[in-house]
Amino acid sequence: MPRAADLVSVLEATESLAIVCHDNPDPDCLASALALEAIARDHDIAPVTIAYGGEISHQQNRAFVNLLDISLQTVQSTTLSEYESIGYVDHSSPGANTEVPERVTPDIVIDHHPGEASGADFEDVRTEYGATATIFVEYLEELEVELTTRLASALLFALHRERLDFVREPTRREYEAALAVYPDADLETLEQLYGSAFSPGTLDAIGRAIASRERRGSSLVASAGKTGETDALPQAADYLLNLEGVDTVLVYGIVGDAIRLSGRSIDPRVHIGEALEEGFDELGAAGGHHDMAGGRIELGLFADEDGDDDALLEFVGGRLARRFFDALNLDE
Repeated sequence: MPRAADLVSVLEATESLAIVCHDNPDPDCLASALALEAIARDHDIAPVTIAYGGEISHQQNRAFVNLLDISLQTVQSTTLSEYESIGYVDHSSPGANTEVPERVTPDIVIDHHPGEASGADFEDVRTEYGATATIFVEYLEELEVELTTRLASALLFALHRERLDFVREPTRREYEAALAVYPDADLETLEQLYGSAFSPGTLDAIGRAIASRERRGSSLVASAGKTGETDALPQAADYLLNLEGVDTVLVYGIVGDAIRLSGRSIDPRVHIGEALEEGFDELGAAGGHHDMAGGRIELGLFADEDGDDDALLEFVGGRLARRFFDALNLDE
């Protein structure tokens, strides 16, 4: 039986649904939430609410929400106990990368990231897929749910941003999914999304990363300093990956009450998720995919340092760089 039919059997047993995005949701997560919302509404489920944790700071993500008129509310303002069912999209492990407490067990989980079993009634985690949006395109086709222009545009943009734009190991499925939604998408909206402007904070963070870069062979570490723009770190990492001769990048910076890490690699010999886990897992939470990964280290680990962020980053930076280069097994 197709997994789409299994999903419907779970949905038909509920009357209300809260769809939870991972913290700081990206287009793949948001488009997947829209697709699950469309499937739920097609089966007369109401209310359906999409909630997220963290913040939406990436300029394209903000434009994505605004241009596609996506109705969202924060996890903190959502009383999950009021909903009969809870669905996780683009993440799977309770308590990981979400503000939802670990004690909350989702009823539905749909994801393409590796992770621990969630205990959900319906769990479809396909690590061989390049995007969660790809899974939803298959669901929509199997269930013959109407593909609106808004939903098609969201899915097409998500597929490009998650995999196709960067050729980050997209599978054939991503190309087929993009072809399936392309006829119904609004290309003018996508053009506007690609043209969305950087915020001054993001440009400042990228500038600091460029200026502070430390290179060893084809690998590079850089500090984005202190920033309120969470998504500035992966954008800085993507930008630095364009430097000639560089194939692996780590960018770190202070965001809120933690040191955030963002890694990228196009070297087929490097699994950046495993490298970050090996280098930093004992300090905090770190890991990810073969080509992109992230991490978080609580500032409390460095409580003996003074409150000067620049001094703290200088103190921590050398240790982070050394751990990263050691994890990559690079010689001095």
